Amino acid sequence: MTLTTDFGEGSPYVAAMKGVLLSANPSLRLIDLGHAIPPQDVRHAAFFLAGCLPYFPPGTIHVIVVDPGVGTQRALLHIEAGGHQLLAPDNGCWTLATTRLTAASERGASVPSVRRLTEPRFWRHPVSATFHGRDILAPVAAYLSLGGDPRDLGSPVSEWVRYNLPDPILESHRLAGEVVFVDSFGNLLTNIPGQAVLALASVPVQVLVATRTVTRVVRTYGEAIRGTPVALVSSDGLFEVAVVEGNAARELDAVVGTPVMVSVLPSEQGV
Repeated sequence: MTLTTDFGEGSPYVAAMKGVLLSANPSLRLIDLGHAIPPQDVRHAAFFLAGCLPYFPPGTIHVIVVDPGVGTQRALLHIEAGGHQLLAPDNGCWTLATTRLTAASERGASVPSVRRLTEPRFWRHPVSATFHGRDILAPVAAYLSLGGDPRDLGSPVSEWVRYNLPDPILESHRLAGEVVFVDSFGNLLTNIPGQAVLALASVPVQVLVATRTVTRVVRTYGEAIRGTPVALVSSDGLFEVAVVEGNAARELDAVVGTPVMVSVLPSEQGV
């Protein structure tokens, strides 16, 4: 079972959830995916989960608590996708991951099966208005880890909040997108597919991060000297801008949403 939250490293809230889980199932193997998601940052959580959940084996249960709507009327959900089970709030934080899970799966439905958690008999009581991770998601996850039937948890739903990456503009002479994720190195991941950039490998291009020019397009970071801004295809297959042994977000003054453009240069400039 994996745990992902925005509670912060060393948080007593993470420890409390683990206590609930292990009290119900002492043989559980718990894996911390990360607890340093920026607080209430659903978009960051969506990209983070999409980048790691597909590498876990089918049968894994994932508990996700990035929940700015805790205590409101937002739903809590059980999701089955690609042989995985997820427990998460209905805020879109899980939808990029399940798109990848279903695409990678060789069996099962191409869309997730989703249920709303509505059966209080599986919850911890009293239920806090501010800690549904401990009082609802953790007890439900423990029930599932003991072989519980997801159909007991609530009724299926056909509508839920979705988070999708913004669509890039992909033209023969121009690729326009934006930064969608900044990793811990300060590398800038964009919504421009790496394959679209590779298709331009035979022609000279200019890369702009807002108004800042990146002059080197490389295959690996090691192809340029320290401090050089470079562009390359990330391990997730997305177009990335980095600074070799540096921090591109800081040095290029870029954040999530900063525009990125790859433009084909006129032939007389491509020397």
